[in-house]
Parts: sequence; structure tokens; C-alpha cells
Amino acid sequence: MRKITFALICILTFTTVFAQNQQPTSPQSPGEKTTKIITNEVRDITVTGKVIDKDVNLPLEYATVAFFSRKENKIVTGGITDIDGNFSIPVPTGTYDITVEYISYQKKTIPNRSLTSDTDLGVLGIAINVESLNAVEVIAERTTVEIKLDKKIYNVGKDLTVRGGTVSDVLDNVPSVSVDVEGNVSLRGNDNVRILINGKPSGLVGLNSTDALRQLPAESIERVEVITSPSARYDAEGTAGILNIILRRSKLQGLNGAITANAGHPTSAGISGNINYRTGDFNFFNTSGFSYNESPGLSKTRTEYFNGIDPSTFLNETRNSNRERQGFNTNLGVEWYINDTASLTTSFLYRDSDQNNESTNTINELDSNGNLINQSIRFDPEDETDKTIQYSVNFDKQFGGNSEHKLTMDFQFETSDEIEKSIIAQDGDDAERVQTIENQREVLLQSDYVRPIGENSQFEFGYRGNFNELDTDYTLEFNENGDYVLDTDVSNNLVYREYINALYTQFGSKIKDKFSFLLGLRMESTRISINQKTSNDFERKNYVGLFPTVNLGYEISDKQSLTLGYNRRIRRPRSRFINPFPSRTSATNLFQGNPDVDPSYSNSFDLGYLNRLGKLTLNSSIYFQHATDVFTFITEDTGDTAIVGGTEVPVIRRFPINLATNDRYGFEFTLTYRPTKKWNINGNFNLFQSITKGDYNGTSFDAENLSWFVRLNNKYTLPGNIDWQTRVFYMGPSEDAQNKSKGMFSTDLAFSKDLFKDQASITFNVSDLFNSRKRQTTSTTPTFIGYSEFQWRQRSFNLSFTYRFNQQKKQQRERGQGPQDGGDDFEFEG
Repeated sequence: MRKITFALICILTFTTVFAQNQQPTSPQSPGEKTTKIITNEVRDITVTGKVIDKDVNLPLEYATVAFFSRKENKIVTGGITDIDGNFSIPVPTGTYDITVEYISYQKKTIPNRSLTSDTDLGVLGIAINVESLNAVEVIAERTTVEIKLDKKIYNVGKDLTVRGGTVSDVLDNVPSVSVDVEGNVSLRGNDNVRILINGKPSGLVGLNSTDALRQLPAESIERVEVITSPSARYDAEGTAGILNIILRRSKLQGLNGAITANAGHPTSAGISGNINYRTGDFNFFNTSGFSYNESPGLSKTRTEYFNGIDPSTFLNETRNSNRERQGFNTNLGVEWYINDTASLTTSFLYRDSDQNNESTNTINELDSNGNLINQSIRFDPEDETDKTIQYSVNFDKQFGGNSEHKLTMDFQFETSDEIEKSIIAQDGDDAERVQTIENQREVLLQSDYVRPIGENSQFEFGYRGNFNELDTDYTLEFNENGDYVLDTDVSNNLVYREYINALYTQFGSKIKDKFSFLLGLRMESTRISINQKTSNDFERKNYVGLFPTVNLGYEISDKQSLTLGYNRRIRRPRSRFINPFPSRTSATNLFQGNPDVDPSYSNSFDLGYLNRLGKLTLNSSIYFQHATDVFTFITEDTGDTAIVGGTEVPVIRRFPINLATNDRYGFEFTLTYRPTKKWNINGNFNLFQSITKGDYNGTSFDAENLSWFVRLNNKYTLPGNIDWQTRVFYMGPSEDAQNKSKGMFSTDLAFSKDLFKDQASITFNVSDLFNSRKRQTTSTTPTFIGYSEFQWRQRSFNLSFTYRFNQQKKQQRERGQGPQDGGDDFEFEG
């Protein structure tokens, strides 16, 4: 706590110094002019006019009109146009430079205009800025992609299939990303993905990112940054790369926002919204959401046990589950524009989730002839509560009037508490009482300094400190004649601490408008302690790593470009991997962590090619990754048995180990084609090969796995301006040392209609239309062979309604929409 207090004092003191040494004036970013009346003027006049799109003669609502006084060297007053493009603004008499601005349009200036009486400026036409056209499309008709030197940015747009859905649904529709039936996120088939919110770890992700991502509403997202070759500014964690989720936040003057309500089957309902209020030098913002859903699931397991010279025995297990989840989250904050060059943002996040997961396991034991020997029914009603609170402060200082020359400082403190408890019944009688309590405390300190050098170069350095403590208390009790007796061999209290201090620097430049490079080096010092309090086992690990990054870009022409990236990354074991407490949902199939798991390191290369061919855009890449000490999940017979229906049955355990090396290489491409204004098609294909080599307890686990997935989106505007979107996804079969998984197919369907002059939308979507999203796996070991089938969520239907007030609407344009990949291909970002 002393560290937190000290950090707050430093940030607030630094902020106060800047605030006192600089005279506050109005911010002058586009679209952010404030309305201030000079009180010492003798009288005001009224200036009127109308702002339109000069190409299609449509009125522009929320265009900003500002009056700049050269004498006072500041914006004196301003206002915003109404729904018909009209404005009427009180202005003190004087001489002004009058500017008209609108997002993604060229700025119009009327210089040195003398105003001494009421004045009508007439019709002011402004033209679209083609270079920034995609900024309109972010909140307009379709998802777009921008290519940067170290990332790809996917603007969510009007993706109908995720309306009323969650962030997890959005990610499952982003090229290169896949989400499996359990909600685990993978990037190019690699599940070690670092997920950030607004560039930082967040309580919105929480202790369990899978559950947290299913609670955050899709409408809260502005864009997703897919970073397969992260620059040195980012944490080195995540061998697959980084997914940075950017939340919506408006900076328009006045009050604006949107609200979405949805309901569906199986039973689900929710309401979410975002709201901004900008007045003067302050911008207040809030994003909140409440959701309730019931999600039935099904899994099946058939296992054949080899009994040496005796005939095999068979165990068939069926698990029916019904998950009830309700959650509330809110993110409330305020931005203070201290002056033209400095701002302070503070925010408060609260997330509360309650879940009731009821699982019924029916186990049938069969003899070698398929005859039923006995049956056992295990009922696990698990209650789970999650609470997360996060406080954050951000200070941003720009130097010399250059927005690229800046210093940023961040402080973040987060607490997360999760409680899981259940009383497990075996064949109708209470048999076990299980409870897991997790408490996590995390502190983030970060500072970044960026300085442009000349017109085309940039230097940057910074520091980040992550200080994390996770306390897990696991209790298992068995019912013995009505009394619950503690199992001291399994129950334990584990405290995991992870302290990471990192320094980085990077330099980038663009040469002759063709060749770009961004070179960086990051150093991370990690201290880890694993304290098993109950058994008095304590382990400490310290290691320092250097992580170089190289990102190169070459513009072959205006339509073609190449990128090449290299980075070294680390994968640290998550708490679930090191937690030695076994799961108890099944008496015969356990998952158990391994405290001895060490980090895995990887070196990756990525070669990308972009080509715009008229209405067709191709974005492709070839990649290779070599990793050492890779985490691999081993399945083995524990030697223990469980009593199932009066019969002893072997207990199987699945746990992670560091298993030798892994080479992963693949190829992917994304195609976007827009044959007409009403028809838009995009597809993503990813093919990857994984080669694992390693031995464990004298057994070879060498394996090669060739897998692939393809995603196709088709959107068409039907008569009546009804948008129809279909998404098809197929995950190809895969194989590793012990497991073979079949391919998986799913289809999503959606229809949407805009209402009330595009201020509202109603959408109906179907997720997993054919109810085919199932994982089917066969596992083979020396002592048994098993087949499993798992379906996390069955086919669902959802109806959502969105209403927007005082927010930018899409502009229907008659001419081409411009390139879909953005403008500056090789802009430096971190």
C-alpha cells in the first residue's frame, strides 16, 4: 500500500506543477472546440449558417463551428450544427478566423472576418478527406482494416452477427483470431495471447479472461488491434502476440451516447450503454452493462481401459450442464484538459458477476460385451461470485505544440475477488464440499516518452512495472457419516507473487517515403515466489530477459507493400497452470496444475504482403516461430482409483509440463471484396503446422499437427435497406502427441434495419445456426483410449435494439468508399 500511495503522490504532484505553470486554454483538437463567452464584451451578436457535404449536398449534423481571435490567441466561442446542418451561435463583436470542422472532412477556414452585427454566413460546403475516410466507416457501414508497421487494426463497424453479443463474439469474428467452444482465444492457432484493454491490463479481463470477455458488451468496442509482431513498447508476455481492445469514447461537445437492449433464447437479456458529456475543459464518460443468460451445455466421454491380459472395461460419462450468469460492469471516468498541451484522466471500474453452474455427470460402467455393470450419478452445483475494482490515473503532456512529442504517465490499482463453492452429490447423497477463494491485487506503473526527430523519425523509451499477488485458498472436504472431514492431502493455500520491472527503448524512421523501420529492445526482470502455506513449501524464481524487436516496411507502390517483423517473446505460466489443486467436477477425470512449470521463450518472424486490386484487397503473411520449454498437457493414470457404483475405477489426471521444443509455421491471408455498394465479402484463411519434440518419463511425445481454419463473411443490403449478414467458420482437424480432434463447423446469421433516420437499429441474429459447434477429440495412451465430445453453448437466438443520441451517424455516399486498409501504411505506433 505504501508503494501505491507514493506513486499517487508522485503523479498528482507532477500534474499540479504542469497545471500551475501553464495557463489553461481551450483544447484545440478537431471536433473538440468549447463554447466560451467573453464576459467583458459590450454586446453579443448572432452568427448563423448551414454546413453541408459539398459533394452530395447533405446536411452535416454535429459539425463544429469555432471563432478564433488572433488578438487573444484563443478560441472565444463556438457551437455545433443541428440535425439539418444549421447553427446559431452568440458571438462577441470582433474579428475572427472562423473554422468549420467535421470528422473525416477537410477543415474549412474563413480568415479575418469582422463581425459587428448579426450575420448569416450562408451555406458552407465542406469536402470529404479521402485519406481519413475510414474514420467515418469505423462507426458506419462495415468493418475496415488499417495496416500499421507493427499491427493490424480492425474497426468493428456494423458487424451484425455480434449485435447484443459480447467481446468474445467480436474476437471470434476478427481475422487471424479464433475462439474455441470453451471461449479460449487463439491467435493463428496459438492460445498464448496477451489481451489488453486500451493498451493496458484491465479488470475488464479479470482473473478469468474467458468469463470476463463474455460479460463485456460488444457495443462497447470501437476497434481491435491485432499485434502479431509487437514492438518493444508492449509487454513481452504472449508468444502468439497481443490483442488490444479499444473501448468507445467520444469527445464531442455536449451530451451524446448510445444504449442497447437485447433478449434471446436460451434465456438471455441485457442492457448496455455508453455516454459522454463534454463541457469546457472536462469530458465525463461512462460505459455500463448488465446481462443475464442461461447457457446449457453438453459433453460426452467414452473411455476404454486396457486391463493387461484381462478383457477391457468401458466407462461412458455424460455431463449435462446449465450455467446461469448475471453480471454488471461499469467504467466511469473524467478527462481534464489542463491546458492545450496537458490532460489528466481518472477512471473507476467496477465489475460484479454471479454464476450458478449445475453439472450432472452420469457414469455408466460396461463390461467387454457392452453390458451395464453399474451406474453412478454425480451432481455438482457450483456457485461463483466475482468482483473487480480498478482505479486508474493517466497524465498526458505534449511539448512544443507537437502531439507526437509527449510524455505519458499511468498508475493503476486493481483488486479482484473470486469465490467458487459447491456441495457435490454422489448417487443422491452429499459426498464432497469444495471451495476455492482467489484474491488478486495488482499494481501497474508506466511512463512513456516519445520524441520525433525531424519529419520522419521517432525515438521512444519508457518503463513499466507490474506487481501482482494471487492468493488461492482451496478446501476439499468429504462427507463421512454426516460430518465433513478435511482432506489435508489436497486442501492447500497457495500465494503466488509476480513482480515484473521492464525498461525499453525503440527508434523508427521512414526513408524516402518508401522504406520504414522500427527497432527496439526491451529488458524485463521477473521475480516469482510460490508459497504453499499449508505444506510450508516455498519456491522463488528470478530471471532477466532481453527481448529485441525489428519491424521493417517497404512500399512497392501506392497499392502494394511488404512488412517484415521479428520479436522475442515469453510465456509465463498462469496461476491455473501452477495451482496443484485438482478439479472435482468429475471423480475420474482430474485437471491439476504443476508448480514446477517454467516460462517458455519464443523467437518469431512474420513476412506480410498487402495488395489493393481495385475492389479487391489482399492482406497476407507467412510466419515462423521457434519456442523452447513449451507447455504441454500430459494425460496419465494416477494409480489411484475412485468408487463408481461400488466399483473401483482408475483416476486419470491431466497436467502441464515443460516439454522440449515447438516449431510453428504457417500462412494466412485476408481477402476483402466489394463488388457493389450493397454487397461486401471478406474471408480469412489460416494454415499452420506445429512440430513438437520431447520426451517425458521415457515416453516420446514427438508430434506433428497440421491444422487450418477459414472464415467467410458475406453482407448484402436487401430491399427496404435491410442488411443481411452470414458468417461461416470451419476449424480443420488437428493432432498432437496424444490427441486427435475432428474439424468443427459453425454458421451465424443476422438481419438488421436502421430506424428513426438512422438514430436506431434493430437486429436479429442466430448463433451456431446448425448447432454444430462441438469439439470432438480422441486421446490415446498406453493404459486407455478415450473419446470426448464437448459443446459449450447450444444454438442461440438474439434480438437487440440500439438507440443513439447526439452521435455521429453513417453518411450514405454515392461515390467510392476509398481503400479499405487505411492510409499511412507504416505509421509508428506502440
